[in-house]
Amino acid sequence: MLTRAPPPCVFPIQPAPRPVMVAAAPLALALPLPTSPALPLRGVPPVAARPISHRPALAPVPSVLLSPPRTAASSRPPADDVPDGESSHLLAVPVPAPMDPAIAEDAAVAKQVPEVAPRPPERDFAGTPYVPVYVMLPLGVVNVSGEVMDADELVGQLRVLKAAGVDGVMVDCWWGNVEAHRPQEYNWTGYKRLFQMIRELKLKLQVVMSFHECGGNVGDDVSIPLPHWVTEIGRSNPDIYFTDRAGRRNTECLSWGIDKERVLQGRTAVEVYFDFMRSFRVEFDEYFEDGIISEIEIGLGACGELRYPSYPAKHGWKYPGIGEFQCYDRYLQKNLRRAAEARGHTIWARGPDNAGHYNSEPNLTGFFCDGGDYDSYYGRFFLNWYSQMLVDHADRVLMLARLAFEGSSIAVKVSGVHWWYKTASHAAELTAGFYNPCNRDGYAPIAAVLKKYDAALNFTCVELRTMDQHEVYPEAFADPEGLVWQVLNAAWDAGIQVASENALPCYDRDGFNKILENAKPLNDPDGRHLFGFTYLRLSKVLFERRNFFEFERFVKRMHGEAVLDLQV
Repeated sequence: MLTRAPPPCVFPIQPAPRPVMVAAAPLALALPLPTSPALPLRGVPPVAARPISHRPALAPVPSVLLSPPRTAASSRPPADDVPDGESSHLLAVPVPAPMDPAIAEDAAVAKQVPEVAPRPPERDFAGTPYVPVYVMLPLGVVNVSGEVMDADELVGQLRVLKAAGVDGVMVDCWWGNVEAHRPQEYNWTGYKRLFQMIRELKLKLQVVMSFHECGGNVGDDVSIPLPHWVTEIGRSNPDIYFTDRAGRRNTECLSWGIDKERVLQGRTAVEVYFDFMRSFRVEFDEYFEDGIISEIEIGLGACGELRYPSYPAKHGWKYPGIGEFQCYDRYLQKNLRRAAEARGHTIWARGPDNAGHYNSEPNLTGFFCDGGDYDSYYGRFFLNWYSQMLVDHADRVLMLARLAFEGSSIAVKVSGVHWWYKTASHAAELTAGFYNPCNRDGYAPIAAVLKKYDAALNFTCVELRTMDQHEVYPEAFADPEGLVWQVLNAAWDAGIQVASENALPCYDRDGFNKILENAKPLNDPDGRHLFGFTYLRLSKVLFERRNFFEFERFVKRMHGEAVLDLQV
């Protein structure tokens, strides 16, 4: 539960040896279990592809097990040497008393039929605070030509969402579409038509200022690069992009090293972002004045999130790799040299040379292992500098966003990097820019800068359960529940509002119940709760009969309404 204290964050990297299940194979012969594969995840790749409840129910383990056959080579004592009702230290399974052969055969046949485990009890959310629910529209709902894609079908889907009680929708305004060809020439045509459709249906709008490219991330089904004039600059000056230790450039978004460098045809990166936001505010003034636009989310990095692009699939990263530091463009390197000189240790003007690669495990690196260099004098200096670049970038852009959207609600999305959370170094968080090892709170500085500009925090992965992660990827030492608990409380302690969204497609009751638990913590002494939730994402799969029934039921409970089929 969200309200309990988080578990200790330090766990040994190497899992303890498991007992030898000597009887496992013979038991499988006597008591066959269902062999059907897990249901597909509808195109979701196994990047933390964590099925929430899409697993076939297994037959419960019987209290009386058939005695496994012995081989002549077996050296363990006979079953008669083990007292009835106790467990053998060798077998790690209960050893039964002798059974009548006929009864044993009947029991084996009966156990061939799988039993569906009952649902756990559900909380009754009737009368709880109203939490608005938004739905993300498809990434390519407006194309580069300024056209709304499949407009008639979209209107029909929006009508269904409205009837189900959904409060509004979220739309990405892509920098690469709007300012595609020349600096400060903005094409808002497609978004004007889309926003008019949404207003006519009396839905609210969350709008994302998307200063990153689309394509290459989990769930990306369209390709929208950065503006053409920006990529032309990048051909002659590739240091405008984040760069890893091997010199590979990541064109997903611009390096924070050029925030104050006039390398974009006479403008700095933050000036480019400000001009884009100001143009949007002027163009859609009536939607702000009428309250149709309820919030602006400011894109601050990879995937629109405040983070370094430390785990890019295009460079071969696979879950649960630790990722790599992204600070090797010449602008960030220049900043690192200045910081090292100011500290009086010019030898520290470098990135770690023992931090592994994208798919390394922490314990196999000299930097992230227990007692590794991440906690040395140099390691603490480097990680402080690296994470401060992230905070400084947020500070610069949010200052200008507050000017552009004065009087309006703004928000920032922070990614849920939950793998390796149960280790001392939290390696995947460190490479993403979150200086959050077990002896430091890496999210408090982020919450503080959001508080400075009255910006809300939008956090991901609220639908994930730690136990599910352990079942699918035990080697990842992931703890999404512990991470959610930490980040939400860091934000609430700073006095800022918190919203959330799911990290992966979610259509089942277990996932929705987990979101509800996080949205409205049980017995919170201060009555704290999320101020909004955004569902990822509108698709035809959502409108399948069973899926939409569960989604509509979820919306009612988020709104504090009663449902008739509550499992108690």
